[in-house]
Amino acid sequence: MNYIINFLKHKLKAKNQHGIHSPFVFDLYNNVLANRIPFYIFDDIESIRAKLLLSPQNITITDLGAGSKKMASNRRKIADITKYTSKKPKIAQLLFRLVNYLKPQTILELGTSVGISSMYMAASNSRAKVITVEGDPKIAQIAQINFDKLKFKNIRLINKSFEAFFEHDFDKIDRLDFVFIDGNHQYASTINYFNKIKPKLHEKSIVIIDDIYWSKEMTKAWKELCALLEVTVSIDIFEMGFLFFKPGQVKEHFFLKI
Repeated sequence: MNYIINFLKHKLKAKNQHGIHSPFVFDLYNNVLANRIPFYIFDDIESIRAKLLLSPQNITITDLGAGSKKMASNRRKIADITKYTSKKPKIAQLLFRLVNYLKPQTILELGTSVGISSMYMAASNSRAKVITVEGDPKIAQIAQINFDKLKFKNIRLINKSFEAFFEHDFDKIDRLDFVFIDGNHQYASTINYFNKIKPKLHEKSIVIIDDIYWSKEMTKAWKELCALLEVTVSIDIFEMGFLFFKPGQVKEHFFLKI
């Protein structure tokens, strides 16, 4: 019920380009959020998604996050994992356009799932390095097979829990330009992951928090992150939220339509 109420509230608040007075956000809206130009790679990635959605195979997974609202058992169909944990085409393609627009060199994704979002981000900029972390070994194996099918050379998949990744691998990253947090949808974990990545962020970085209305905990985490002094621009598109750290920018929060 809260999800529906939040959705309706967002619909009432959300603006398009005509209600945006920030030049930075106006340009971002027109070039990313309102852009519908297709790219050839979209068909290739969606072909992989379509095959996964038809897969009859079942696997037993280790859920290291907040669990699933749609899948109660740890014995799950690959088709269901793909359906419920992968970003829908519209949102995944928005990530592609965001990478294309911002041109990040180092991208960190917490929560690979079967690799749909990873492939969209990697396809947008072949010179970018995508580091994606997946805790479950069987799901990670499926993602790697998908990466190999499309011959991605700029995706590094790390099969570890997020905690193990931060303990053993994170220090090897010099700085982060683009971070997509899409896993373990709990308040404490979301805040913790942000605090861990914060030292590697810079004034041109973006942090994306997925499923900001998935639960009261996630909405609470999102609002707290938006309120941080270092966050100068925050954008709520309902499905996810964007955090920017541009110095000299007047602190603003936007509800935008996509």
